[in-house]
Order: sequence, then structure tokens, then C-alpha cells
Amino acid sequence: MDLFAANTKDYQAKNAPLPYRMAPRTIDEIAGQEEILGPNKLLRRLIETDKISSLILYGPPGTGKTTIARVIANSTKGHFEWLNASIAKVDDIRRVSLEAKERIKHYQTKTILFLDEIHRFNKLQQDALLPDVEEGNLVLIGATTENPFFYVNSALVSRSQIFELKKLTTDNLQLTIKNALADKERGLGNYKIKMDKEAVAHLAKLSDGDARRALSALELGVLSTPKNKSGLIHVTLQVAEESIQKKAVVYDKHGEGHYNTISAFIKSMRGSDPSAALYYLAKMIYAGEDPRFIARRIVICASEDVGNADPLALVIANSALQAAEFVGLPEARIILAQATTYVATAPKSNAAYLGMDAALKDVKENPTLEVPKHLQNAVYEGEKNLGKGKGYKYAHDYEGGQVAQEYLPVKKKYYEPKEIGFEKKIKQRLAELKNNTQKSKA
Repeated sequence: MDLFAANTKDYQAKNAPLPYRMAPRTIDEIAGQEEILGPNKLLRRLIETDKISSLILYGPPGTGKTTIARVIANSTKGHFEWLNASIAKVDDIRRVSLEAKERIKHYQTKTILFLDEIHRFNKLQQDALLPDVEEGNLVLIGATTENPFFYVNSALVSRSQIFELKKLTTDNLQLTIKNALADKERGLGNYKIKMDKEAVAHLAKLSDGDARRALSALELGVLSTPKNKSGLIHVTLQVAEESIQKKAVVYDKHGEGHYNTISAFIKSMRGSDPSAALYYLAKMIYAGEDPRFIARRIVICASEDVGNADPLALVIANSALQAAEFVGLPEARIILAQATTYVATAPKSNAAYLGMDAALKDVKENPTLEVPKHLQNAVYEGEKNLGKGKGYKYAHDYEGGQVAQEYLPVKKKYYEPKEIGFEKKIKQRLAELKNNTQKSKA
């Protein structure tokens, strides 16, 4: 049986999927997660000193939850048990619990139970873990893609350290891919491979922070690409696109493609072309742009370019920002599309924006104007004796809620509303106010 087990293990080591073979064995091999595994960080200290207490790891797929468990299993002196909540039963928990008690009794050895997808356990199953975690018979490590504060028993959460794992960056994933290409023991280093820089970047970007997805696509690309006459496997951008089933869009979140696309998006809304704006919106979403970034640009455009010609545009854009963040992709694309088309088709005026810049320029370049005394705030009696607030006319005490008085010591005009949309009414209102003021002075 030992011979068969050894043969099986050897076969798995050679034929297991690349993500499994390349799984980090030590903390230093783990990509990303510096916030919890960096030098002197709590989780790193707990692993290195073998002082692991019950904890819950949560975060998106492929960010290293199971990897961290494997590193703990490789480094601990205790006994390590693996269970998957999607197939485990209460009987499995009881078995692990009884064996853990026996180890403590006879060998003074702790038992660490790694429970993958812990959110799949119902309340009864989670409750079955409580006594042993409470008494210290088991050290529980739960892994979940869901927020444990919503999906895990509050009693278990209160007895556990919570560690959130973030999506891996494109830099993390590019390094992971390059390591797999170079590793001769576990990776693809024994193949003669040339992988274009654009292909590496495409896999890293489209994997969306998921190392497992990046390595699976890499392995698929390498194994499905025929060798040339010299035995070389050339992984091009086209191969990478086919491997991850998504074509590359010329769009770099930190480069020229990013700035050109967002610029065209804003200018299309400003230019009242909703179809062009939707195209650039689709391009950004397809390329993996953060929907919050897009929504913020729509909010700015709604104020800068629509302004008071349609004040509702800012309300809709701001609501879209909040809703997109709450809903998330892919549904957020619908919300962003609604806001984009509204802003694009709304009447346009940048009068408020120009007025603000003119006022700022005036404040910056010219002597600062004093606040007229009758407008100054008078809280204390001594301030009133100095004349502060004296002579101020409360507008609501006058007909139409308007009264002529000095609001600036020097006459200024920054805001020039346009003859468009709601701003046309604002312009008419200002003309009426001016006319009423002249009459009252007369």
C-alpha cells in the first residue's frame, strides 16, 4: 500500500494542475497580502512562532486563503486536519473533535482544523464547532469568500481573529506567472517557452486579482500551443486572449490608454453624444476599470459641463456613484449607463464652473476684500458694540424675500448664466432681482 501511495503522490506532483503545483510552501513565497503577512504583521508572527489561534480568512477567490492554510500546515508542530464545508457533515466535526481530545490527552499536541468555505455550513453545523473552539480542543481556521460578519455564526466570529485578503495586484500576478515559467521543479521551467510581455500583462490584468485563474490560463496557453521547428513554445498576446477567453483591449489603467479613453468618455458626454460615451464606458468596463472611478468622472462632468442647465444631472450622477458601489459589477454597468446617457443628453452650461475659477483667480491675485460690517457675525455684546452686524437687513422680512444691500464692498460679477435649460430661468430670475433692486434704490 505504501508503494501505491508513493506512486500516486508522485503522479499527482507531476500531473496536478499548475496552480496546485505552484502553491507557495513558505510565507515568503506568497504573493501580495503584505498588510497581514508583511514583516512584523500579526498573522506572520503567529505562523512563525506556531502560536496560531482560531482565525477566519476571507477574501475573493485565488487570493491565498488555502495557500496560507498550507503554509501553516507545513510549519506547525501540531496536527493539521482539512475539511471542506460543502461536503463535510456534523459527524466529520465530531470525529475530528474526538481525535483532537485524544491527542491532547496522550501527546499534548494541538489540532488545527482548516474548514474551507465555512460559510456553506448551516447554523447547526457551525454551532457544533463552538464547544471545542471555546475549550481550546480545536484551533479553527475558516476560509470564506463571503463576509464572515454576515455568513458565519457571531459566536464563532467573536472567538476568532478575522483577516481580510485583498485581490492580488497585476504586479503580484505578473511575478507569479514569471515564477511559474522559470520553476523547473513545480512549474513550466522544463519547457522551452517564449512569452511576450503583452501576453503576461494580459493574463495578469484579466485574471482580476486571482492567482489560480492566471496560472490555469498560463498552463492552458503553454500546453495548447504547438512547438516551432526549434522546439520553442511562443505564447503571444493572441494565445493569452484565447487562454483566458477574453480579447485584449488597448487600455492600461496607469498609462496612455487609460487617460485617452477617460478623456474621450468625458468629451463625448460634454459633446452630447450618448452613443460615443456608451462605447467608451463599455471599453473601460470590459478592460476592468474600477466602476467607482468611472462614476466619479460622471459626477464631475454633471457639475462642470451640465451645471445649472439641468441641476438634476448632479443628483442622478451622485446617486449612480452610490448605487454602483453598493451593487458592484456586472450590474453596476446598467446604473453607469443610465447616468452616462442622462448627462450626455442634458443641456450644457459651465457657467458655475467658470464663475468659481474667476472668483478663485480674483482671490489669489488681488487684495482680499473685507467682509462688510453689517454682514459680520456678532455673537457677543462687545462685538455688537464694534458695529458688527449693525444694519443688516434680513431678506425674509421684505417683499419677495429680497432686499437691496451691500454684499461685497466692490461690485463683482462671476456668475453669468446661459440661455439654456434651467439656467435660462436662473438668468431671468437674476434680471428680475436686478430690476427690483434698482426700483428699491430709486
